[in-house]
Amino acid sequence: MNKGAFFLSGVLIGIVLLVSVCAVVDKQLPEQQYRNLFFDNTKVMAPAVPAEAGFAGEPAPLDMIYVREALDREIMAATFMHSSTIMMFKRANRYFPVIEPILKKNGIPDDFKYLAVAESNLANVTSPAGAEGYWQIMKATGIKYGLEINEFVDERYHIEKATEAACRYLQEARQTFKSWTVTAASYNRGMGGMDKALKNQQQSDFYDLWLNEETARYIYRILALKEVYLNPVRYGFYLLESEFYPPLPARTISVDSAIRDLPSFAGKFGISYKVLRELNPWIQDYSLPNKTGKRYQFLIPEKKELRTENFMKKIQPGETFFHDTLTMKSIH
Repeated sequence: MNKGAFFLSGVLIGIVLLVSVCAVVDKQLPEQQYRNLFFDNTKVMAPAVPAEAGFAGEPAPLDMIYVREALDREIMAATFMHSSTIMMFKRANRYFPVIEPILKKNGIPDDFKYLAVAESNLANVTSPAGAEGYWQIMKATGIKYGLEINEFVDERYHIEKATEAACRYLQEARQTFKSWTVTAASYNRGMGGMDKALKNQQQSDFYDLWLNEETARYIYRILALKEVYLNPVRYGFYLLESEFYPPLPARTISVDSAIRDLPSFAGKFGISYKVLRELNPWIQDYSLPNKTGKRYQFLIPEKKELRTENFMKKIQPGETFFHDTLTMKSIH
């Protein structure tokens, strides 16, 4: 190979290497820019543990390190599980006004509404163990406290009646344990299990008990949900009340006879069976035999009232954030 050819080959090899290097650089540059954007824009900070906390007038001993750290864990969970916590705010606007007067009427502290949030996030859900409804009531427990549960009706899905049943349980547990905090913990553990733990460990205070993880976390989760609900901006939730779910617009129809065809029954009021089930989730089938002549209350909406445009007309947009005096301009 002569010098000219050797030189030309070297130039070609150099060009190929340069193109390859440039291709690698071009490939890496957007990724590096992306990484830089992540580092520049991601700022995660831990929320503060409140200076004090308590349930139903019973203070949590936050001066004990294990109590403070347990609450810290649940405060972080409630703060950073954004979708779940935001749904709490939205649903609470609809269901707290239903739950609160029932608790008050039965002598149950208002803080127990956060127990319902801890149980179901105010949704009609079913647990793997078979607990159902807003208050997550087991079938045998529901029947014991007066709920009708069969193939046609399940009143665990009726928010007023399920709340009444929960109150009856809580009244009984309070008589046994003399503490609202232990009573709340027993809702998760069961009265028998809680009584056994207290006696075996020779204690009377929830915060002094060694419990299974689910029950051990239970009260702290309720405390955290209460704290975040009452102080949303402190934990990064800038929510407008106009975004919350309003009470459902419906009238009550009373029926004490059998209904053979619930879809046809719904049609008489200009709604679908789906809408009937949405507003009356305690219905479990397409008919209601009602052999005992029991009086059932159905929520029936006017079809036009369910249209978003009509619904939203009744909601006034707020200038400040929920539970705070900050305005929209304050956070820019």
